[in-house]
Amino acid sequence: MNIETIQFDDKGLVPAIVQDAASKEVLTLAYMNQESLKKSIETRETWFYSRSRQELWHKGETSGNTQKIQDIRYDCDQDALLVLVTPEGPACHKGTYTCFSSSLDNQEVAVNETDSVAILSELERIIAQREVERPEGAYTTYLFEKGVDKILKKVGEESAEVIIAAKNRDREELTNEAADLLYHLFVLLREQKVSFSEVTDILKERS
Repeated sequence: MNIETIQFDDKGLVPAIVQDAASKEVLTLAYMNQESLKKSIETRETWFYSRSRQELWHKGETSGNTQKIQDIRYDCDQDALLVLVTPEGPACHKGTYTCFSSSLDNQEVAVNETDSVAILSELERIIAQREVERPEGAYTTYLFEKGVDKILKKVGEESAEVIIAAKNRDREELTNEAADLLYHLFVLLREQKVSFSEVTDILKERS
């Protein structure tokens, strides 16, 4: 990236939209000046400019919730940045996965139940949120805390259950076990930092 092409405003700032590179969830909106952008590029972690404190700040410096940069893009007018990251903890100072966790009408964004891809994308988003926030008592939290060996074991077990259900011609059991397999596979993809879109890109190439 040639920083000289970025159009900073009259205060020397440019808005930076931070997005989870895997789940595509928008995590936060912050601002960068030329120095923080340079530091972000050099360290491959997000640095911003605090408008209230009027100083640079390194995301996660005190909390440990850093953001590993995968890519930095700019828009057609070169006056806004999109920063794709792998978050190492909550993006929000309130401890939530994303700063955009509230709705003006106080409603959850509904997923079209007839859209299978949308349902899988929503599953990916929820699993990403669980990995970061680690809510107590959640099964997904348990899997991430146990680590990759436990997750792999569950993928193996659910794969075997799918095979058995199919062999027995048990339609109801097969659909339930297939759902379990998909869930655990998505947990594995998240643990490995592989996005669902990377998988669908391969399918598109093969079609």
